[in-house]
Amino acid sequence: MGAQRQSQAADLPEGFGVAVVREDGKWRCSSLRSAALTSLVAAETELRELRSAGAVFGLLDVDDEFFVIVRPAPAGARLFLSDATAAVDYDIARQVLEKLDADLDPEDLEDEEPFEEGDLGVLSDIGLSEGVLSIILSDDDYADEQLSRIAQEMGFGDEMTAFLDKLDR
Repeated sequence: MGAQRQSQAADLPEGFGVAVVREDGKWRCSSLRSAALTSLVAAETELRELRSAGAVFGLLDVDDEFFVIVRPAPAGARLFLSDATAAVDYDIARQVLEKLDADLDPEDLEDEEPFEEGDLGVLSDIGLSEGVLSIILSDDDYADEQLSRIAQEMGFGDEMTAFLDKLDR
């Protein structure tokens, strides 16, 4: 492994990206490339390339610190960020805030308590109400645990568990 590739690998956060697709009443989970954890454009592009007639969205767990929900739409992706203060340390959180036109400066977030930003109803039409997402966020769980709860609530918990088992998480 060259020095440049080693440096890039060291900069990648821990975590995972999962593409979730619902077609013909069945859920399917597949892995997103690691670039999705650092680049919102990479995550959106990969999700759009899935070309499904059903619902498609991405769940990004970044360092088990926070998560991002990315749902491609014709007018631009619908986005949800579980912790806006993550923009202090993570490029992808900054990119989400920029895309949401959130008037938040990462430097001003350093002393803030964690708070969510974005479309709380991003998945409400396919099984996750704003209220349930709020309850999941109110628990002080790690991001991967919150994403597993989202999967359970939406009916793809078994598929998510199998996906995470393949990742050895």
